[in-house]
Amino acid sequence: MLCSREIFNFLVRKDVRKILKRKDSDAGERGKALEDLRASLFNKFRSSESSKRQQQQICGPVAALTFNFMVAVGIIFMNKWVLKNVGFQFPVFLTFIHYAVSWALMAILKSFSLLPASAPSKSTPLSLFTLGIVMSLSTGLANVSLKYNSVGFYQMAKIAVTPSIVLAEFIWYKKRVTFSKVIALTIVSAGVAIATVTDLQFSLFGACVALAWIIPSAVNKILWSNMQQQENWTALSLMWKTTPITLLFLVSMIPFLDPPGVLTFQWSFSNTSAILISAFLGFFLQWSGALALGATSAISHVVLGQFKTCVLLLGSYYIFGSNPGTTSICGAFVAIGGMSFFTYLNLRAKKQLSPLKVSSSLPKSKLGEGNGENRDGFGAESV
Repeated sequence: MLCSREIFNFLVRKDVRKILKRKDSDAGERGKALEDLRASLFNKFRSSESSKRQQQQICGPVAALTFNFMVAVGIIFMNKWVLKNVGFQFPVFLTFIHYAVSWALMAILKSFSLLPASAPSKSTPLSLFTLGIVMSLSTGLANVSLKYNSVGFYQMAKIAVTPSIVLAEFIWYKKRVTFSKVIALTIVSAGVAIATVTDLQFSLFGACVALAWIIPSAVNKILWSNMQQQENWTALSLMWKTTPITLLFLVSMIPFLDPPGVLTFQWSFSNTSAILISAFLGFFLQWSGALALGATSAISHVVLGQFKTCVLLLGSYYIFGSNPGTTSICGAFVAIGGMSFFTYLNLRAKKQLSPLKVSSSLPKSKLGEGNGENRDGFGAESV
């Protein structure tokens, strides 16, 4: 008891109280500095511009296109397996499950503060609402087309997406495609048409669905590419904003495009596992597709889809011994030749634009002194 009283008297002495107060103040200042540093780093990570830069550094055009290619090949066969072998005859409801799983995964990422920050309010609610609607139409009608048509006819319908994108980008953004790229895209389309001509199994309803899918698919690719490149959206943040709209619109499509009986489906462990695997692949397909569209362009993404068709055809021939016919194999090689020419034109255009970007970053006075004139711009954009 006496010892405790002596310790208390020592602590309440004036000089000791000053020392303790100074130490507490120093500790508080250091803690505040560390907290400010942590907050600044966190805000830097969470800002939309830094998130966009990190996405571009981690996932460039080659990585994004490769990621999308691998996932797209897997999900086409997986969805066909679910619709045919598993017997899940509800393509729009399957799309709804895909987006519901995607939204749940993004919600988990957001709960751990791993979801990138949204871009500043450059995008209007109308543009986000439009993107959500065309996403539901594009993916929902694509799965309906896979149900009623063969994979070959499904890929054949994609040929019409290319001119649709060229026309829409010219009307909206005044983008012009050079004549050499038109030749390359024509060779690609002709090669894919020849390659898939032996696998054109379709029904009248399936053909109508495939035709109705073309315009939403083109608009979907254009909006995804433009909103990421022009408005600093990252792939995941834009997915987080538009997925609820897509889910609502998919619910309204189910009564019109899906047959009744989804509640009586046999939700066994094997069937449910196959559907969930398809849903996880759907999340990765949406994410990889958004990354590819943000890193390249809508036309390049379509050409990647045509390349996927040719690789599947040639791979089945060389690896599994299937015989699609000499005509289809020659068409696949013609399409790959056109894709190689298109890739060469893109690389050459990038090399020609790089000096212009460097010169445009210089002060206007230096440009004027060096050139002796003032350039307002280069006119309409050419791709």
